Amino acid sequence: MENVIFLIFRRMRAPLLALIVTYTVAVAGLVLIPGQDAEGQPWRMDFFHAFYFVSFMSTTIGFGEIPYDFTDAQRFWVTFSIFLTVVVWFYSIGTLVSLLQDKTFQDALTELRFARRIRHLREPFYLVCGYGETGSALVRTLTDRNRHAVAIDIREERVNLLQLENLREYVPALHADASRLEHLLAAGLDHRLCAGVVALTNVNEVNLKIAIASKLMHPDIKVICRADSHEIEANMASFGTDHIYDPFDIFALYLATAIQAPCLTLLRDWLSGFQGAPLTDPIFPPAKGLWILCGFGRFGKAIYGYLRKQEAIELVVVESSPHKTGRPEGTKFVLGWGTEEITLEEAEVRRAVGLVAGTDDDANNLSIVMTARAMNPDLFVVARENQEDNAKLFQRVGADIIMHPSSIVADRIRVLLATPLLMAFEDLARKQEDSWACQLVSRIVAILQDRLPEVWEIELNDENAHAICRMLEQTPDIKITLDALLRDPRDRERRLPALALLHVRDAKQTLVPELAQSLRLGDRVLFCGQPCAQARMSWTLQNLHALNYVLTGGSSPEGWIWCGITKIFRWGKTDLREKARS
Repeated sequence: MENVIFLIFRRMRAPLLALIVTYTVAVAGLVLIPGQDAEGQPWRMDFFHAFYFVSFMSTTIGFGEIPYDFTDAQRFWVTFSIFLTVVVWFYSIGTLVSLLQDKTFQDALTELRFARRIRHLREPFYLVCGYGETGSALVRTLTDRNRHAVAIDIREERVNLLQLENLREYVPALHADASRLEHLLAAGLDHRLCAGVVALTNVNEVNLKIAIASKLMHPDIKVICRADSHEIEANMASFGTDHIYDPFDIFALYLATAIQAPCLTLLRDWLSGFQGAPLTDPIFPPAKGLWILCGFGRFGKAIYGYLRKQEAIELVVVESSPHKTGRPEGTKFVLGWGTEEITLEEAEVRRAVGLVAGTDDDANNLSIVMTARAMNPDLFVVARENQEDNAKLFQRVGADIIMHPSSIVADRIRVLLATPLLMAFEDLARKQEDSWACQLVSRIVAILQDRLPEVWEIELNDENAHAICRMLEQTPDIKITLDALLRDPRDRERRLPALALLHVRDAKQTLVPELAQSLRLGDRVLFCGQPCAQARMSWTLQNLHALNYVLTGGSSPEGWIWCGITKIFRWGKTDLREKARS
């Protein structure tokens, strides 16, 4: 508001002064010039009447001369004042219109309206800094799950694009620099309902500033940042940033896991994918043989760090600018882009089993894949896609795995905010054997059709499991198990198409708990299954009759009407039995 007022007074200062001076001169002239009353006696107009006359004279005509007819001198002065005030009014109105069209003033008004909307928010929200490919994917995911978000981006076209998005929830957006504290505060950083800050800009230093400002201004808030530099990651971690995601390290770990445990990778893809999408097939990257790594930048070094730990894998690195990236020690090195046949021949592409096109240029990556595939059609190809606009080109080139940094970060943050237990499940599952993952995949396939499962988590409290809370209050000794939750509340003899993946009680975490696992208030459980299973399980959790039915097979009546009808029905049955006995 202060900025708007300042701009108004700065731009309108000269017009306002001109109006004041003009009115003062016009009023003073009418007061000083002598006139005549109705009887022809000398008379002077007072300040009130002079100001009143000049006020309506400068905007309209037809009111007449007050309170008496003017003399020729007064009429001459009024004529001069009319032209003078009209000119000044035109000047003032023109300046005002120019002010209203000024981009700085419009931006100030937009920021004022934005700040007012933020102050009136009544639901928890996440502040997303950077509405690029990662930010847009995250905001859509949050709104699809009925979460609220606020976006801020330095590029105006991205903010305008957000206004055109068909999102389930309204998302306030501000075109501003997220590295400046005043903009973060205007976007709700210090709002009591701000649930977290997500820094997703493409500049590491800006993300670092956002993280520092967030922790200083709101120490208890959850801060999630993207970083693709180990130095920046260490700096962020030093002051307590909650979650830091490096897309290159994430993908490198994913590729290494896919080589060692394909079923575990397939399990992760299914559980973290978008519900309703077709089931994906497993991928089997070669676990032994020669791999060619084209590009030794940040991405290439991350891949190299994981692949060199595989004993059966031989590596060749192709890089065109070793003076910038450095050379790997103890590994064959080829100088070049990897787009030419001669370079790939030197890298022995014809006997290679895998290739990573990992430069920061999409055109080069596409050229590398096409050239290598022409020389060795059996290659397993990993391609880095830097720009989302090139997605169709990478799909047509036939790469086995496409790595898109923005999508990777968006998926990880989406999983973290939507189903935090899934992150804990993935950490525990990564420590299991691949045979364990294969068995779990088979169990999941048995309850699915041909679409990816819905993944949800519940916490047994009064809000999410009202029926269980009431039943435990009424009968504290009753035992409620996972078996009861996985029964169909319409027919308890049938099981819901769902599977419990993780049970958490205090600090104890149990992978794929048994059906006999007892439940207590405060427990958290992660499920996956068909969407209908979640809806029916919610009925059991919230409806006491449905819970009683899946536990005992019966349902006790409530309310005096139903209790009365039940008593009459029971009395009738008892009377019939007594007559039958007699």
